[in-house]
Amino acid sequence: MSNAVSDLAQLKSGLKAAWMAGDFGQIGKYTAPEADRFVERLGIHSNTRVLDVACGTGNTAIPAARTGAAVTGVDIAPNLLEQARRRAAAEQLNVHFEEGDAEELPYPDRSFDVVLTMYGAMFAPRPDRVASELARVGKPGGLIAMANWTPEGYVGKFFRLTAKMVPPPPGIPAPTLWGDEATVRQRLSHYTSKLNLTRRISGMRYPFSPKENVAFFRQYLGPTQATFARLDTAGQAALAEQMEAMMTEQNTATDGTTCVDAEYLEVQAIRA
Repeated sequence: MSNAVSDLAQLKSGLKAAWMAGDFGQIGKYTAPEADRFVERLGIHSNTRVLDVACGTGNTAIPAARTGAAVTGVDIAPNLLEQARRRAAAEQLNVHFEEGDAEELPYPDRSFDVVLTMYGAMFAPRPDRVASELARVGKPGGLIAMANWTPEGYVGKFFRLTAKMVPPPPGIPAPTLWGDEATVRQRLSHYTSKLNLTRRISGMRYPFSPKENVAFFRQYLGPTQATFARLDTAGQAALAEQMEAMMTEQNTATDGTTCVDAEYLEVQAIRA
């Protein structure tokens, strides 16, 4: 195995472990309302085949399935898929969830009418492969839809803070470049005949203070756990302090809770 292949395998193993850590379902509860709105804007209907890439615990797959569409969800983290299956079963929705990689989707060419991903495929380390795969499994004339955190928004600032404390592996593009219009056009224009890009706001409301919110993310968000684990005691204290300061600065609530408005880029592309 070459060093490059070995390094990629190690990187992907680490990403999988990070997303399996904690309990992302607790985090996902606070982005679920925006996922419903995102799916509603896509105009999905029955007799449509939908693929949700990096589906997590089902925030977008489940509202897509409520339309009567035939929905498949794919993710690298099997424990998140188990949560998604339980959520779908509770609503008696027939969604097929399976393990898979956004860079190597386990489906034939031209399999789906709609290929979507919300805050998911943007984290895969090779964005050109992601773009190619999203297009490959989509039918010509079908829809490719993404929701990606922007570099300038609240979540983008959060990522820059953690990357400053624990730099990512060299050569890996920042995930939030998927939230940059020029970058998205460069990555998708070859595969699409029409591309609409819209900046939107996801309002996230947490029923606890910024300080408690930091503890919440440390407990439940796997990548945040992984970041803290790579720091010594002083580094952990410094990161927690900076996270709390950023949340306090962005907080619009005045009742002791935390309310932040996080910008994302909505991508709707027609497959050529």
